[in-house]
Amino acid sequence: MKVVAFPGTVLHDRHYLDSEDLEGTLPELYQRSIAFIKRNLRHVQGGQSFNSPGKLEVPEDVFEELLVNALVHRDYFIIAPIRLLIFADRVEIISPGHLPNHLDVEQIRYGLSNLRNPALASHAFHLLPYRGLGSGIPRATEAWPDIDLIDDQRGNQFKVIVMRPAIKDRTIKAESQAESQAESLNERIVAALHTGSLSKSEIAAALGMRGVTGHLNLGIRKLLAEGSISMTRPESPNSRLQKYRLKGNFEL
Repeated sequence: MKVVAFPGTVLHDRHYLDSEDLEGTLPELYQRSIAFIKRNLRHVQGGQSFNSPGKLEVPEDVFEELLVNALVHRDYFIIAPIRLLIFADRVEIISPGHLPNHLDVEQIRYGLSNLRNPALASHAFHLLPYRGLGSGIPRATEAWPDIDLIDDQRGNQFKVIVMRPAIKDRTIKAESQAESQAESLNERIVAALHTGSLSKSEIAAALGMRGVTGHLNLGIRKLLAEGSISMTRPESPNSRLQKYRLKGNFEL
């Protein structure tokens, strides 16, 4: 197996965070690849206490099923390694050989199996967490639905892509914080206008700003669109004498 962790999201990145060429028995390959994943993925606290060890950002059971599947069902007649690639947004497990005997992705999602290596599978039962019932992929996708299965017949390989939550969670958190800050600014604009009609520069001064900012302009446009405030000179939106007032307040 070849295992590499990249800092970004592309395979052609010139830098890597961690890399190994793994050789050995099936149990050794399994244990070392699991260890590689555990040291290169984030551990999160979740609902645990502060002193509890963090949980892997993607459940370890998911990789247990997928790695066993790759080791037992790859095509060993192809002289190529299994590749385990960890990116900032995903983990890819690429096995030599596409699905055998007309098997397709939808069938394996629902537990249909077709042994490529029956002799190896019979021994793997005693060496790996493997049952040979076709339940590995369904268990993995049930535990972590954000998994893509790609049967690349032209490239003669089978690829599993496990999406990581890290970037998605940071994006959602950042968007949430930005939205919260925007709502807070709009509330402060409305509060300032309770004193009467104000120009943009007067609103900025009332909010303690050094001047009119892009965020202030966005806030005013949003409040105008919502109908929460109105212009004192709607016929001349760009007038230097333009001021803003609360809806229903006709003070000039």
